[in-house]
Amino acid sequence: MLKKRFEDEKLSEEKVAKLKELGRLCRGDILKMTTVAKSGHPGGSMSSIDIYLTVFSNAAIDPKDPFNPQRDRIVVSHGHTSPGVYSALGRLGFLDIDDVIAGFRLAKSPYEGHVTRGIPGVEWSTGNLGQGLSAACGMALAAKIRGEDYHVFALMSDAEQAKGQVGEARRFAKKYGLSNITVIIDYNDAQISGHMRNVMYVNIKGEYEAAGWRVIETDGHDYSQIYNAVRYALVNNDVPTAILARTIMGKGVSFMEDDVTYHGKPLSVDECDRALKELGLENDLEKYIEKRKQFDKPHFEVPTYDVKVDTGESRIYDVSQSVANRDAFGRALADIVFFNEKKKGNTPVAILDCDLKPSTKTNMAESVAPQSFYQVGIQEHNAATIAGALSAQGVVTFFSDFGVFGIDETYNQQRLNDINRTNVKLIVTHVGTDVGEDGKTHHCVDYTGALRNLYHFNLVVPQDANQTDKVIRYIAKVYGNYAVAIGRSKIPIIRKKNGEAFFDENYKFEYGECDLFRKGEEVTIFSYGQTAHIAVKAADELEKEGIKVSVIGVPCPFELPKWIGEYITSKHIITFEDHNVHTGLAASISEFITDNGTYPKTFDKIGLTDYTRSGTAKMLYEMEGLDVESLKDKVRKVINR
Repeated sequence: MLKKRFEDEKLSEEKVAKLKELGRLCRGDILKMTTVAKSGHPGGSMSSIDIYLTVFSNAAIDPKDPFNPQRDRIVVSHGHTSPGVYSALGRLGFLDIDDVIAGFRLAKSPYEGHVTRGIPGVEWSTGNLGQGLSAACGMALAAKIRGEDYHVFALMSDAEQAKGQVGEARRFAKKYGLSNITVIIDYNDAQISGHMRNVMYVNIKGEYEAAGWRVIETDGHDYSQIYNAVRYALVNNDVPTAILARTIMGKGVSFMEDDVTYHGKPLSVDECDRALKELGLENDLEKYIEKRKQFDKPHFEVPTYDVKVDTGESRIYDVSQSVANRDAFGRALADIVFFNEKKKGNTPVAILDCDLKPSTKTNMAESVAPQSFYQVGIQEHNAATIAGALSAQGVVTFFSDFGVFGIDETYNQQRLNDINRTNVKLIVTHVGTDVGEDGKTHHCVDYTGALRNLYHFNLVVPQDANQTDKVIRYIAKVYGNYAVAIGRSKIPIIRKKNGEAFFDENYKFEYGECDLFRKGEEVTIFSYGQTAHIAVKAADELEKEGIKVSVIGVPCPFELPKWIGEYITSKHIITFEDHNVHTGLAASISEFITDNGTYPKTFDKIGLTDYTRSGTAKMLYEMEGLDVESLKDKVRKVINR
């Protein structure tokens, strides 16, 4: 059973004495592990350690049940202070402290240089400074949505308060009443380049107060003061609270104190011996140096959860219609939030928007389930991290945005979501030059290439409204990060040869499958998204000339089925895409060819070779050779080579 958080009215002398002794031991652990590893960040770890011990020892967490769903969440935003985090967790029974000291920053160890999700007691992999408060917002929001009572502690550095994303998160927390967050800032006024006040002055107190937070100032090395400040925040929980804990870099070792040299520099063996003597601790470095030579421990698994979502019945759009995929997405999402909330026990669904709901069509879902809709405003970095953390806490999270914002602008945040193995459904509704008149700054023509770098993100590029509908309902029911890239314009419903809808009521979307739209002889065209229907139309018109062309839709460019090889081997193949020709579908097909030895006669790549202009999508497609006539000309030239 979890203990009550900060249950004592104040710390007893006995508990203060115990924390002081733990602080002394942890400072030794910090110095030992960084010296043994010959790398790491001892200075900040020693200024934060008293905060860590106070919070980890009094929050509602249990080393015997570290992933209890009702536990408090502790997010350490300045993840480089991992020596402090690991030592606190080790001394409090979450980890084997000897393993931590010997295995710190070792390739065959789970104890990495920055805190890593999956380690008992670590809730979020951090290190990219400025994201911890957004992650805490996601976790705190999940508690509200799920009706759970846990509290979220965001432990942060002072220097990262200069980052804009922190300001975004402060505003979000106040807007949505996330008084179940308490921020504690290690205010040591030190960073790599010197004192924080000189590197980039930030009025930390003033900025939190301006955002509507309560601010408490305290001594970050006085356990009673830290405890009292936190308990006050918990008892008076009408608004979120930030605690500014004044600390000293390298606290506890005289020659390290307030010396920024030790921000990221470990002590030498001789320096460590001197420091351990000052702390009154045994120098047993040799024991850990020897243990390190044989150390080999697996990484901890990142926790996930089972998803249970009712998505309702698919909508089938008639072949006589032209429908924007973003409209199909909006209707499908509205169905999901409407039907899912009708059944108790289902996984809740949340939607995050960045002031684009009429364009991304999430306003349809908002109209039927406003309680599931969260307006983050023009704060994409914050929204992306909130989406990740929220989705990791048992809430299926749809984050919808334009491609250049949801992928390009927030690439670092999505990368961290990928590392944290979250459950984000990233729907980018304006990709390619199909965005049209907004021009090159808004033409997201690199989404496939960008997401290709993220090892665990799945990408789907649906090819008409019917497939879009099926895709959205599919991703809502499976765990994992899924990006769905959708164009802006209305496009035709793709038909079978007999004129019926290709993606009909019998079609079932499977991730990693391709779609054989037309079957020909010498030439195969691969396409996806907004250009697939153009390829089908070109093939139908070419057939009237006696040229039979295969057209294969590739909605999942990161995972291709083996069967497409027969349409590549000894064929003329063409990739046709509204994307950077070097990093999109052509790259996927090239990889398939080399991996499987299915070599074509010729390989032509049609796509974008540079940024284009502002104009209608139709005009831009014609200029870039992405129209029916240009594709037909290419096929004729290929055959007559």
